[in-house]
Amino acid sequence: MRPVRLALVPGEPAGVGPELCVRAAWRAWDCELVAVGDRPTLQRAADAIGLSIAFTDAQAADVAPGTLRLIERPHAAATAFGTPDPRNAHSVLDGLLHAAACCRDGRFDGMVTGPVHKAAINAGGVPYTGTTELLAHDAGCDVVMMLANPTLRVALATTHLPLRDVPDAITAPLLERVIDILDAALRSDFGIAAPRIAVLGLNPHAGEAGHLGLEEIETITPLLERLRARGLLLEGPLPADTAFLPARLANVDAVLAMYHDQGLPVLKYAGFESAVNLTLGLPYPRVAVDHGTALELAGSGRADPSSLFAAIDQCAALGRNRRRAA
Repeated sequence: MRPVRLALVPGEPAGVGPELCVRAAWRAWDCELVAVGDRPTLQRAADAIGLSIAFTDAQAADVAPGTLRLIERPHAAATAFGTPDPRNAHSVLDGLLHAAACCRDGRFDGMVTGPVHKAAINAGGVPYTGTTELLAHDAGCDVVMMLANPTLRVALATTHLPLRDVPDAITAPLLERVIDILDAALRSDFGIAAPRIAVLGLNPHAGEAGHLGLEEIETITPLLERLRARGLLLEGPLPADTAFLPARLANVDAVLAMYHDQGLPVLKYAGFESAVNLTLGLPYPRVAVDHGTALELAGSGRADPSSLFAAIDQCAALGRNRRRAA
């Protein structure tokens, strides 16, 4: 069986993504990495952090340490470290979409993405809410955002919504769609035959029997009961303030949080450096770093590559699992 091949997309050229990709070229992997990006940007990042880098064809088999397979997607403008240039909005997205197309046609087994600067892309005239949403639209499918570290997986029912909009977004059709995608991904991508999912309530104390909100009684509980009748293994709705206790998590494969800041602060506190961001439901594995562009660190050599390295390891494992399941 040929090695798993992954697209590695650096993301924002003025941020830490390019230098983290250079660092990845110096590490041995149990997969083949192919960068999809701008050669001069990667070279400048290597020069800034004092690492040599060589580039070779994307189809090259064995490569020496410090050599990066490359599919070049040029940027519109050279950027200074720490200063995003909106003129690169389209080329940043082009790298992501080209890697996605290569995944869909079988050239890659998955893609790993560096951090993207949303404000710079919007300033460049492209309405953009995030890479998760971009890839979902590109593939024409519903997706679920899940963050994970070696001890915890947290999926989100809603992602980047103002808090005041969350209760209206928590509907039975939404939750059913999210739970189905999460359950299927745990089976196919993670090889878990019978996944157990802990579902959080929306309100404090999961609504306190209706005294602190009715969403649990009117929406979440009836939906969970219906899905349990279909054979899904679901716990909840659970109070978020106690759901993450070790005893609660001992026999749980993933936690479903109702909104972004309900679940992610816990996960990031439990292991930020090794956390990754997964997009479940795509026709290929996509794993991203769990941090931003870190403009203040760009070019300094002080950026921690742990999340990117964890993302590569995770994406390679998902790619192998999908091959076995095919």
